[in-house]
Amino acid sequence: MRNIAIYISTVAVLFIAIAVFTFSTTTDDKPQKGYYETYKTDYKVFNPPMPIMIDLAGEKAPLNLYFVSEKLEKEILKNAYWHSNTLLLFKRANRWFPIIEPILEKNNIPNDFKYLALIESGLENVVSPAGARGFWQFMTSTAKEYNLTVNKDIDERYNVENATQAACEYLNDAYKRFGNWTLVAASYNRGMSGIQKQLNAQKVDNYYDLSLNSETARYVYRILSIKAIFEQPSKYGFQLREVDLFPPLETYTVAVDSSVASWGDFAENYNISYGMLKELNPWLRRSSLNNSSARTYNINLPMESMSNYEAMKHKLKTVLGVFGEAK
Repeated sequence: MRNIAIYISTVAVLFIAIAVFTFSTTTDDKPQKGYYETYKTDYKVFNPPMPIMIDLAGEKAPLNLYFVSEKLEKEILKNAYWHSNTLLLFKRANRWFPIIEPILEKNNIPNDFKYLALIESGLENVVSPAGARGFWQFMTSTAKEYNLTVNKDIDERYNVENATQAACEYLNDAYKRFGNWTLVAASYNRGMSGIQKQLNAQKVDNYYDLSLNSETARYVYRILSIKAIFEQPSKYGFQLREVDLFPPLETYTVAVDSSVASWGDFAENYNISYGMLKELNPWLRRSSLNNSSARTYNINLPMESMSNYEAMKHKLKTVLGVFGEAK
């Protein structure tokens, strides 16, 4: 009798365990199944259309060559699907291109070279592992060669206007040497002598026929991919309005031709914070300035309108279309 009771109890326990397991599994599977069904129906990845033709400064890329087309496609895919980074490039470009473009034009540099600065730094004052700095990523020696001041008080690699002027001088020197803007762009990454050495060794006369180190081999394609996306943002999925971008900074300048004992005191005299002063003048590297040579420096200061960010944004258009598709 006792054995029968034990048998019945064991069967009951197993039945309950199976029922609980079955119920819990069914309950857990329903949301899982629904989640993945939604994933299958709602999540889509498309291959963006590739350009039929593209050029850098009027020099066409030979897209009839399979490896040229595929290298360009690789860079377009990276930028089209790295949404956060490319969105930030659009945002920063709206602020800084209006400053960079007139300097390029004044120096007879093709407008496409604004994209070189964009891929070099993302239009941020970054420092490379090798020590290159600023929007145009100058090394110290090259910066000084092109008349940028780099010392413990001042680093003009962080001055957008001065660094852009120095970059233009380099680009013009490179064009005198190569007579080809695509090679000029490549030389900005590899150096003029580095590109010339490879041209001589490989017995070719253009960038697309060169076999180069991986960084320089990608370099022009990175510029072209950003150009393609900026000229037709919606084609690559970027539905943007001007109001979504960073507004231009509204500033005026004050000339300083003497030493400054404290930039903090200087800022206070103009009713701004030291932090704001450094944001607008990142090339000021210390809290004071030794200016024994009496050189004149133009210090950017904020207009009163910059105290209201929403008002700055309100000046931007709210219709779809930016850059190449501006309405």
